[in-house]
Amino acid sequence: MLTALSVAAVTTIALAGCAEGGDEPADGASLEGETVRISGGITGIEAENMQKSFDAFTEDTGIIVEYTGDKAFEGNIVTKVQGGDAPDIAIVPQPGLLKTLVDTGEVKPAPEGVEKNVDENWSPDWKAYGTFDDVFYTAPMLANIKGYVWYSPASFEEWGVEVPTTWDEMLALTATIQEKTGKAPWCAGFESEAASGWPGTDWIEDLVLRQSGPEVYDQWVAGDVKFTDPEIADAFDAVGEILLNPEWVNAGFGDVASINSTAFGGVAAKVADGSCPLTHQASFLSANFLDVQTAAGETPVVAPDGDVYAFVLPGFEADAATIEVGGEFVTAFSDDAATVKVLEYMSTAEWADTRVGLGGNISANLNADPSLASSEFLQEAMKLLQDPNTTVRFDASDLMPATVGSGSFWRGMVDWIDGKDTATVLSDIQAGYEN
Repeated sequence: MLTALSVAAVTTIALAGCAEGGDEPADGASLEGETVRISGGITGIEAENMQKSFDAFTEDTGIIVEYTGDKAFEGNIVTKVQGGDAPDIAIVPQPGLLKTLVDTGEVKPAPEGVEKNVDENWSPDWKAYGTFDDVFYTAPMLANIKGYVWYSPASFEEWGVEVPTTWDEMLALTATIQEKTGKAPWCAGFESEAASGWPGTDWIEDLVLRQSGPEVYDQWVAGDVKFTDPEIADAFDAVGEILLNPEWVNAGFGDVASINSTAFGGVAAKVADGSCPLTHQASFLSANFLDVQTAAGETPVVAPDGDVYAFVLPGFEADAATIEVGGEFVTAFSDDAATVKVLEYMSTAEWADTRVGLGGNISANLNADPSLASSEFLQEAMKLLQDPNTTVRFDASDLMPATVGSGSFWRGMVDWIDGKDTATVLSDIQAGYEN
């Protein structure tokens, strides 16, 4: 709490300094009392923290920011924009969806101040995700790392095993846990209120990146490598060694068939109480551990020597610093003075520090302070994102056309778990490009 208050205080001072340059538009009219509406798919406590992140900004500028979270945001936003009911700002989680919105002609190019901030605070790759036809539209916001494996450090010590450094070592670790416990080592959940199947796409994307490398990954995203090509089939086969093995899943929930009915966030409870030794999930799962209990009925400690922790899914060679990431983009449908002020603020390190300091999130902003993250795990994750030696690729399904990335790919993962053969699933997913 003290950290959050300190960050807010520093931000207020920083904003006050900036305000002297002109909190008012060119015509001299005051922005006091102007309201800027923001909408996105962030809900619950994350939405509350999103709203709190503007408290100092509102105090300093007089601009009122109203954030509204919608669990069905991704399915509703295009219709709202086309129907003339766009918010001033939308927080868009997928570059593919962002491209669809840009194609409506309603998205405003980024103001000059926003572009300047992004050039100073993010790597060129992040800026490129918000650029279409050489026009920069939207700044990155928060980020997450997709390919973590969550586990119990205490259980690892009990079993005499260590964190693996290669894919083969991880398979050997899995076999060892199964032998020592007589139970399935992995749990997974593909069910999501927004759209089931996407946690499975993260598995496949991680394996394409690790097996075939960044170049093939980029070609796959561009559509030059097809789902029916051998590189993608190899990734499905590798993931299938775990997710389709009835002896290895679904710890704490049932068998392979239970993966599709298990909520993606529900795995946190099973890792915390010790009934699931391993699960593959993004860095944001750390927030789910705040609402679950250990076998002793306590809130789990997320730390290297705590109740739960995570390691990056290893590559096929040791020490390969390659990660898949996700994130959101701040997209404007208004260019009035108040909205521009909000956009500029959200593209600063000051806003990133404020939001990160409120807990549960990290940023890829290179000038944000990772020490403000709310746990040791999130601090390390944020440092990994900022490390220039880390090879980073954005979530492939988020970059693909929506008919594939959030359509046939998601459905294909559900079908695959339900028992449809891999060749047919890959052909079905590829058909999404024709729709």
